[in-house]
Amino acid sequence: MRTKTLKKNKINVVTLGCSKNVYDSEVLMGQLKANGKDVTHEEEGNIVVINTCGFINNAKEESVNTILEYVQKKEEGDVDKVFVTGCLSERYKPDLVKEIPNVDEYFGTTELPGLLKALGADYRHELVGERLTTTPKNYAYLKIAEGCDRPCSFCAIPIMRGKHKSTPIEDVVTEAKKLATNGVKELILIAQDLTYYGLDLYKKRNLAELLEALVEVDGVEWIRLHYAFPAGFPMDVLDVMNREPKICNYLDIPLQHISDNILKSMRRGTTKEKTTKLLKEFRARVPNMTIRTTLIVGYPGETEQNFQELKQWVSDMRFERLGCFTYSHEENTHAYNLEDDVAEDIKIDRANQIMEIQSQISWELNQQKIGQEFKVVIDRKEGNYFIGRTEFDSPDVDNEVLIDATKTYLKTGEYTNVKIIEAEDFDLYAEVLN
Repeated sequence: MRTKTLKKNKINVVTLGCSKNVYDSEVLMGQLKANGKDVTHEEEGNIVVINTCGFINNAKEESVNTILEYVQKKEEGDVDKVFVTGCLSERYKPDLVKEIPNVDEYFGTTELPGLLKALGADYRHELVGERLTTTPKNYAYLKIAEGCDRPCSFCAIPIMRGKHKSTPIEDVVTEAKKLATNGVKELILIAQDLTYYGLDLYKKRNLAELLEALVEVDGVEWIRLHYAFPAGFPMDVLDVMNREPKICNYLDIPLQHISDNILKSMRRGTTKEKTTKLLKEFRARVPNMTIRTTLIVGYPGETEQNFQELKQWVSDMRFERLGCFTYSHEENTHAYNLEDDVAEDIKIDRANQIMEIQSQISWELNQQKIGQEFKVVIDRKEGNYFIGRTEFDSPDVDNEVLIDATKTYLKTGEYTNVKIIEAEDFDLYAEVLN
């Protein structure tokens, strides 16, 4: 059936899931634009490409619902074609083809050339670093590696993304320069595991050398590190962080749990003692570092005692930033062989307890910031406030700095110095320093 209005082909890319998917959508859009295609992100278009997430149950459900929504629109004649790509498609393609046959074609995570061909475009190798960014103009995600070699029992990412594959330093720098030319001032480095970077290409962990190269890029003011791994962390990264003002004193290092028997079952390659020692070394080497972590509660076999140990440890460590997830029992993972024996309501209750502790810690740490001065970047305006972030905060997941827009005019994407005048558990209120 043709669409109800005669319009020339416009491709709408819909992105679900993590920042790695945002990056992949931007690469796809850059390729389409270079092929002369009319492309948009999450707006109206008669051809739809859905970049799915297949990580945990909630994400899979959202992806399936989005596919069904656009298939319905296709059946009603509101769109012409629906293509599906990304992690869900990689992981469950045979099931999806069977269950939702009205999708025009399904593509996996490594099938960009095939997807482009289906959209009437050619994959162009010379477009390294060319992307249509979908984030606010001042920051962009920079993917430095694909896939993961870690054996974590609960994680399906290696199934969907394959083995770890580092991007050469010169290609990352080329992309960073192109982003900076387009006004990007903050690079958020992402990978399934930043700390593994370089092992495949250079036979050594090479994140520090990559950072040394990136700080030389003109126009970039902040470089932020996301998704480090505790086992085998390259400590020379801390020296670069201390030495180079462009590298934010910030590290996102998902730790997942702290009880030794749970860590062992999770196949994390570390212990409570080693993890605690590592964090203390981070604090000693970079005294004003902000550490963000994520935890999983309700993993198979997690006893009340394991959970109490985790709670106590969260209280003791006083992380600046912390997120908590309930365990999701995923097919084809090592942990799927275990009994998912923690009831869903207990999982949710445990996650809430952890976040209550964290909320109090965050409030206390934020109170200490009152009267202090910070450099912030302005991301957007919302109502009567300009919303900014310090170097200790990543977009969408961390604290925000609110500045009264009725008293001061600020430009989005610009940096300004502020003084904190009030603080809540996850929001800071500030006034601009003249």
